[in-house]
Amino acid sequence: MSDIPPTDPAIRARGLIKRFGDLAAVDGIDLDVPRGEIFAILGPNGAGKTTLIRMLATLLTPDGGEATVLGHDLTADPQAVRGAIALTGQFASLDEDLTGRENLILLARLWGFSRRDARARAEALLADFDLADAATRQVKAYSGGMRRRLDIAASLIVTPGVLFLDEPTTGLDPTARQKVWRLIRQLAGSGVTILLTTQYLEEADQLARRIAVVDHGRKIAEGTSRELKAQVGEGFLSVTLADASRLDEAADLLAAQLGARPGRNAEDSRLTVRAGSAAEANAALAALIAAGIEPSDFSMGAPSLEEVFFALTGGPGAGREATE
Repeated sequence: MSDIPPTDPAIRARGLIKRFGDLAAVDGIDLDVPRGEIFAILGPNGAGKTTLIRMLATLLTPDGGEATVLGHDLTADPQAVRGAIALTGQFASLDEDLTGRENLILLARLWGFSRRDARARAEALLADFDLADAATRQVKAYSGGMRRRLDIAASLIVTPGVLFLDEPTTGLDPTARQKVWRLIRQLAGSGVTILLTTQYLEEADQLARRIAVVDHGRKIAEGTSRELKAQVGEGFLSVTLADASRLDEAADLLAAQLGARPGRNAEDSRLTVRAGSAAEANAALAALIAAGIEPSDFSMGAPSLEEVFFALTGGPGAGREATE
């Protein structure tokens, strides 16, 4: 994969910048990704995650800063970088009219494999990714999870030193997501360095040894899941409302009571906010009840990674314009 010393990071970036007109989609990001690890870039839509990945994969030219991937300079030697990496984007890059096997054989042939070796590589990947039974079906008949697994398999025709995964489980159901997670762990276990972007807090928590949180093009925090939770270092009050139509009113009231804007989860009418003590949390709950806003559930405890994310970014990114 590379002859760089194993102590050197697989990816090293300093002050990376990418502008689109007046907008700095990536605004001076530093990054060190150790070899053989899963490293997650966590952030809301429009935070700069995909732009960062596309720069590191040489699909976009940085407007400032510098970076190396497996020892190869991003701008001085982009061909060497491309020879050492693989990228799976947010959308499957497959020919839907071909079968799963035909897609993999075609890509292997493009890589220079002989007919026999291309077929052997395709069969091995189909088996590894639990797709052998669907090998002769057209991709347009695949489920979302099967397409995603085939897309990742396609990026591994030649085993890369670094694999970029841009939101690898977006749109997948929980069962399919778990299968992709298992595959990602197996790849990391084989020595592949994996840099993934995600909006799923649980995904970053489950997979990554280290996590960088980005927002508005800047890295605002980095560490292990435990370190990020310790960085916030406060208790959190989580309140689920019986009436979802009163989320805005409840959020305003909790902000006034506790001095911090709650994070929102509109899917289950839940608000999460920092509370310095149980007494402060009780007073905030009492204020909700006095206003006629009924909680269907509430809890107070140490912050989850989701609550850390809300605390660092101010919420899940509602109202942002995607810039990527």
